[in-house]
Amino acid sequence: MVNQKKKDLLHLALVLLAVVLVQVFAQFFFTRIDFTKEKRFTLSATTEEILRNLKEPVKVTVYLEGDFPAGFKRLRSATKDLLGDYKAYAGSNLQFEFIDPAADKNQQEQQAFFEELYNKGIEPTNLSVKQEGGLTQKLIFPAAMVSFNGREIPVKLLQTRIGLNPEEVLNNSIQNLEYAFTSTIKKITAGGKPRVALTEGHGELTDLQLQDAMQALSEGYEVGRVDLKEITWEGLKKIKLLIIPKPNEEFTELEKFKIDQYLMQGGKVFWAIDQVHAELDSMQQGDGEQLAFPKKLNLDDQLFKYGIRVNYDLVGDMNCMQIPLNVGNIAGEGQIQMVPWLFYPIIMPFSSNPIVRNLEGIKTEFINTIDTIAVEGLRQEVLLTTSPFSKKLNTPTLISLNMVEQTPDPKTFQSEPKPVCVLVEGKFTSIFKNRMLPAGIPASAFIPESNFTKMLVFSDGDILRNQISATDGSVFPLGYDRYTQQTFGNKTFLLNLADYLTNDAELIKLRSKEIKLRLLDKAKIIEEKLTWQLVNMLFPIVLIVVFGIFQHIYRKRRYTA
Repeated sequence: MVNQKKKDLLHLALVLLAVVLVQVFAQFFFTRIDFTKEKRFTLSATTEEILRNLKEPVKVTVYLEGDFPAGFKRLRSATKDLLGDYKAYAGSNLQFEFIDPAADKNQQEQQAFFEELYNKGIEPTNLSVKQEGGLTQKLIFPAAMVSFNGREIPVKLLQTRIGLNPEEVLNNSIQNLEYAFTSTIKKITAGGKPRVALTEGHGELTDLQLQDAMQALSEGYEVGRVDLKEITWEGLKKIKLLIIPKPNEEFTELEKFKIDQYLMQGGKVFWAIDQVHAELDSMQQGDGEQLAFPKKLNLDDQLFKYGIRVNYDLVGDMNCMQIPLNVGNIAGEGQIQMVPWLFYPIIMPFSSNPIVRNLEGIKTEFINTIDTIAVEGLRQEVLLTTSPFSKKLNTPTLISLNMVEQTPDPKTFQSEPKPVCVLVEGKFTSIFKNRMLPAGIPASAFIPESNFTKMLVFSDGDILRNQISATDGSVFPLGYDRYTQQTFGNKTFLLNLADYLTNDAELIKLRSKEIKLRLLDKAKIIEEKLTWQLVNMLFPIVLIVVFGIFQHIYRKRRYTA
């Protein structure tokens, strides 16, 4: 018996020693094993590198605390787990806390605090909470604030999207968490939000037409409009990305020179331009016909020098949007019917480039084809093309709403896919090299060739335009079509290209991280509810009883003489 007790004590001591060693080892080394198929609990190498390289503390304040429904509790738990993983890599350089904005405050203090959060860019969500007395409204803030050296950038945790059910919205929000926090931490530790400027002064899209595009960009960038006639060289140098959103009027040589030298200095440019005047609104408000004719933007020679030619044509594509059309009158009332409109192609991404990989279809309006020109030092990559069932119409040409009455013959549309979006990377040569500079520009200020930089050309400016309600003037989300109630990938495409062109290509991979939604079969839940309730209640009891019986038999056999 004495020897047995010694052995038991020795075993206990070894177990305790092993536990202590594991705890000590865990203080210095961190690891985890992720058994999920899509590695949902594994941080990317990009995130790990950013967290390990933090030199000073970053604080994350999450306002998702309080009494919530199950869905928001799941979002809160996922956020807490993610930030716990972040801290394992960042150590003391990452601090986070969860607070309830409404806790320990009277109504006046709550209102003042809510206004303070709203002014900082944290928008509330009105939540209906089911209680015994019925539904009550509760204002919550599914967001966080990242702080560093006196700077603050808000992080939106709930990624709402029209057309998705609550489970899908929640799933999208959870899979977007790593991108949201990692990109924000990178931006704030790099000195704040990079500047993105959209040009104006050439008949570009208005602020209202660009409202949702600018709002989406503002979550990670400082966004504004610039007039190339007025902006100074110093102001231009501070811009990280220049967007040219559907100009309709001619650029002067001085404005072209500013764009050229901005590119030569390493700036990034997104050309969202189309070469043909054609608008569906004009046709619907007029007699149903319009002459589509070329624009005069004075950009052809500049784009050609950069390896791109946007053609003066229109693409008709059988993979297209539907538009509402009055097909007749009954009892004095117009009969609206949705009909395919070949000049509104839906562009399906097939490239493996991170800008468009795993992207939904992109809706376009009156799009042109693009040719690439071989230029030494530049590499062109076609990112988006039309479908194999498309054809182009040279302009000028007359287009009419009566075209919807003609069923297109697939044989006449069958052709090679046509490029509509091209990425150009490399060392650009100035269009003004060996040319006379604009008046007032000294030769000493001229840069003939750039270092490595990038630009993107999309032959449709309307990809950035959000629809506007005709009744109250409210703005629909970018990429959402109010007629078909479909949401396309325009907004994600814009955010992806902004990250890519501002040298955050690795972050795009985080945005495309996918967590498969595995929902329970509700019909099966109802059918087998009682069975599984009994299993969950009785199985643990049976297991304990069986274990007790075997334990009793074992002890009786071992200790009975």
